[in-house]
Amino acid sequence: MAAQDFNFLLATDSYKITHYKQYPPNVSKIYSYFECRRKKTSQFSEVVFFGLQYLLKRYLTGQVVTEEKIQEAKLFFQMHLKQPVFDEEGWRKILERHDGRLPIRIKAVPEGRIIPRGNVLFTVENTDPDFYWLTNYIETMLVQMWYPITVSTISREFKKIIAKHLKATSGSVEGLDLKLHDFGYRGVSSQESAALGGAAHLVNFCSTDTVAGLLMAQRYYGCPMAGYSIPAAEHSTIISWGRTREKEAFEQLLDQFSSGPVSVVSDSYDIFNACKHIWGDKLKERVMERSQDSCLVIRPDSGDPAKTVLEVLKILEERFGCSLNSVGYKVLPSYLRIIQGDGIDLNSVNEILQKLSDEGWSAENVFFGCGSALLQKLNRDTLSCAFKCSYVESNGKGMDVYKQPVTDLSKGSKRGRLSLRRNSDGFLETVEKGAGKPEEDLLVTVFENGSLLRDYSLEEIRKNARLRDEDLNPTLHMLMHNHIINGIH
Repeated sequence: MAAQDFNFLLATDSYKITHYKQYPPNVSKIYSYFECRRKKTSQFSEVVFFGLQYLLKRYLTGQVVTEEKIQEAKLFFQMHLKQPVFDEEGWRKILERHDGRLPIRIKAVPEGRIIPRGNVLFTVENTDPDFYWLTNYIETMLVQMWYPITVSTISREFKKIIAKHLKATSGSVEGLDLKLHDFGYRGVSSQESAALGGAAHLVNFCSTDTVAGLLMAQRYYGCPMAGYSIPAAEHSTIISWGRTREKEAFEQLLDQFSSGPVSVVSDSYDIFNACKHIWGDKLKERVMERSQDSCLVIRPDSGDPAKTVLEVLKILEERFGCSLNSVGYKVLPSYLRIIQGDGIDLNSVNEILQKLSDEGWSAENVFFGCGSALLQKLNRDTLSCAFKCSYVESNGKGMDVYKQPVTDLSKGSKRGRLSLRRNSDGFLETVEKGAGKPEEDLLVTVFENGSLLRDYSLEEIRKNARLRDEDLNPTLHMLMHNHIINGIH
């Protein structure tokens, strides 16, 4: 059920309050769709669909219209717009005829599915002809889907990069799900952003410090525990010992967390000195006493990421040695690893892993943490997310509608009723103008008349989003990418 303290009537752009007065006479249906427009210059050719279920459960299911909420909205918009344009009668009809439940149908691709850009992701239409204006009234809320879709897409791009290097330098992708840790909780704009973004990352990985994302996965996607973390130091717990007692600070962590892995930020003063003379000398025996299950994870947190990680690896090799794995790349002892969480984005991760590979190091040695580049340095234009009307009915007749601005052809919209199918070449494509076959349509009715009709578990979503063969094969991936960019889905 939607939150009772939330007034859905107020969850829209101000100008939409007036739109019921603007449609042509005798309109009975408005049908709209959401997509991530295709752009040839973008680094992202496909998206991960995720987050709609949360929005539906949190804000749209059950009775969302009450007399109290109607009166609150009436008063608010009278003060805000300074004229009587709020449709009090229309909202009261929804309350009386539908018990305050929204007469809307939403069809969407299954959550977690990987969809080439430029395809329909979900459609919205009214189910009661008197409430044609409701379809685009909820656009404001539904377009906020851009955020979890974008985070999950970026997270999966990280996964592709790491998987490629991990497989090339170790022979497998074992441990991939723990390779990128979400450090982004403090860097987002709100608790809800942290929850949505954090959960979106958990579609692809099982490693996070963003508790809000774990709670969302638990409450809205049926996953008791979607991600994991380990005890870890921050600079305050190190520098509070004083500069001359950094060794004692490190030793305290080894003592307090002796039976499991622990991460220690080690650049408070001099990361190289810490690795060479504290970890690699004064505490060397204590470190070597640990096992793979109680691994020490050293965290650099400043400087050029690639250069720093390489230098730290070289120092640790000098002090603790290394071995060669089955494909001939160097690996530190199993009780010792590195996590790099400063300056991490898609480009720097690839650069770090490529330089490690060039120097003979396996990606097994390194974990990554990512904050703002994962959850915050993005916007609705990152994936060109848009919601547009494509079909209307008036006087019992249907009409395909569209926009096609001469000043920007890329903003042209789709026409008619839409479906998503897999064509004879195996690629996904959107069928316009109502020409699709219902039995081929991959869009699923997930919401109708106030009820959630499909409840996806995080487990199902993760299966849908798992990496494919072409994601690990650069040549095959390029062929797929060219098909997508050329519009052959």
